[in-house]
Amino acid sequence: MPTHVEGMEMAEMQSSGGYKCALTYTYPHRFWLVTGSRREKVDIKSNDSTHLMPVVWETETGIVPPDINPQVQITQDGESVAQLSPWPMLSQPMGFHFGDNVQLAGDGTYQVEVSIGAPSTRRTGALADNQGQTTFSFEFDFQQSALEEIMYRDIPSDTEGTDGAVDPMGMEMMPSTHVPAEADLPGTVHGSVTSGDAKFVVTTLSDATPFGGREDETYLAVSPRTPYNQYMLPLMSLSGTLSRGNDAIYDDILQSTIDPELGYHYGAVVSGVESGDELAITVDSPPQTARHEGYETAFFEMGEMSVSL
Repeated sequence: MPTHVEGMEMAEMQSSGGYKCALTYTYPHRFWLVTGSRREKVDIKSNDSTHLMPVVWETETGIVPPDINPQVQITQDGESVAQLSPWPMLSQPMGFHFGDNVQLAGDGTYQVEVSIGAPSTRRTGALADNQGQTTFSFEFDFQQSALEEIMYRDIPSDTEGTDGAVDPMGMEMMPSTHVPAEADLPGTVHGSVTSGDAKFVVTTLSDATPFGGREDETYLAVSPRTPYNQYMLPLMSLSGTLSRGNDAIYDDILQSTIDPELGYHYGAVVSGVESGDELAITVDSPPQTARHEGYETAFFEMGEMSVSL
């Protein structure tokens, strides 16, 4: 549990190129950058004005892709104010998002352009043809007095630092970054295992055609999520070994993939799955996302996991 929880406000929402983008903001934040398994704390600077978060989602499915790397340019009256590449982040109230603290020139109206790049993660189904590479333009009226009216609530001292998570915020008109509940995943769900505070759910689909395989092959999917709010955990490196007795049926990476029904997950095409097969899951690198308070120590130490299929 963190020490406090904050709300956020939406400046404006725009649509372009099969995507929607909401320009949201809140108080400046401290957060932790992640490189490999190392953390680096980023403190709030005295001239930080706000924490700016461009939330982008795929219009047809409502999925928030973690691979479009938005670039933000802020101007005022034709003069450049700031350029930033917001960090991919995990927050307990908001889940996955892109964000960064930004310095503005005080109260006033700013022009904000948010550009997204081409996908870098495999996409399937209805997502396969949506290639991004579009720009959203906003008018952002920043007022310090309005910022200070955003909800801020302290967590009781006997609760902060204990196991748990604050509830997801209600984001009207914006999708969440929850992955499907275990019972709602397509295919045959074989159960779940927990490691490093994360929950990994395993399912298999009997037809691997949508994932580059054949109809007589099986698609093996691993869906990691946060344990309390069921947020996706992107930008990991996973590998898997599928064993049948003493034989390895598959021993390779699990490819990050975004699918309309499975959501963001890691998967592989295998020749088939039989009752009694064992799947060993190895986390080669934890989620390479910055962390807001409450997640700064989670999802790092992940030992090898095993699931019986």
